Amino acid sequence: MSSEYPEINLELPYITEGYPGIGGKIRQKPSHFIVEEVPLYDASGEGIHLYLNITKENMNTRDVQIELAKLFNLDPSQVGKAGLKDKYAITTQTFSVVFNVDKPEPDEVTDLVEENIPIKVNWAKYHKNKLRAGHLEGNKFNITIVDVNEDAIEKAETIADKIHEIGLPNYYGVQRTGDEGENVRQGWLILKNRKHIRDRWLRKYLLSSYQSYLCNRYLVERMKNGYFNNLLHGDIAKKHDTGGEFHVEKTAKEQIRYENKEISFTAPMFGYKMRETKHESKTFEDKILESVSITKKDFRNHHVRGTRRIGRILPKFTINESKEGIVLSFMLRKGSYATTVLREFMKNDVMV
Repeated sequence: MSSEYPEINLELPYITEGYPGIGGKIRQKPSHFIVEEVPLYDASGEGIHLYLNITKENMNTRDVQIELAKLFNLDPSQVGKAGLKDKYAITTQTFSVVFNVDKPEPDEVTDLVEENIPIKVNWAKYHKNKLRAGHLEGNKFNITIVDVNEDAIEKAETIADKIHEIGLPNYYGVQRTGDEGENVRQGWLILKNRKHIRDRWLRKYLLSSYQSYLCNRYLVERMKNGYFNNLLHGDIAKKHDTGGEFHVEKTAKEQIRYENKEISFTAPMFGYKMRETKHESKTFEDKILESVSITKKDFRNHHVRGTRRIGRILPKFTINESKEGIVLSFMLRKGSYATTVLREFMKNDVMV
């Protein structure tokens, strides 16, 4: 660690190292990148918040949010959304619009929206609460990769088989860290009181970028030390079916559940309120912070609470060949990045 700036290492090893990639390109046109939001719950049909499930193209989530607010004379903050979707894709997601008085019929709203905004409304239904960030289970992806290498279908199937066997490290994508690490560097400087950012949103974003970077470094070190396929004594594991978390005390017993893909270890998003591991696992996590000269006090001073994040993801793939290339279909839980998946197949550090 330099006395002036931290050493930034953005290297993320492949879990399928040694398996030839298929190369290729993505996003050559919107129909090559199709995303469908998977809801956390269904709208009940009662309440004052009208949920609108829409499909859009060449508009990002914020664009639609603003247009809906204008149409119904609302502040954009009154239009709810569960997640953010890209512009250069065909994406399906749900918004909520509040009607405190004179609730219109869903069909009336559907017609009005489609007449004024270039989107398709798939369904409209009332619910009791506003749709908020995180109110989704995940996203389904249907991605066409073009200009692929020779024997791409066989290579893709081999990679998929390996991932089905052991899973993937739940890396944060370059969207969070920045492709050259400048966001990471700025976040470290803020934590060490060497830089002051007055813009509250930007400060929070840069600190979050640094947390994401440290989480990635933890996953990298876990892989390098041979711990990705094994639980450590004191890990905090997460149940894939219920989401429940617990400390791993009987390592051999829980390792069987890990290999059966019933549970996975969680990775640290460091902060002063983060739930800590124990024993061997805590020693391993502490070394990550020590290596970058960051302490819990640094996080507390900048109100970085921290949390834990599933360390291993277990996507299931369907692979098809098309006239344009390879079509890769899979689902990811919220918070996981398509980048993490695509880079394993393409092996050319694609940005999503």
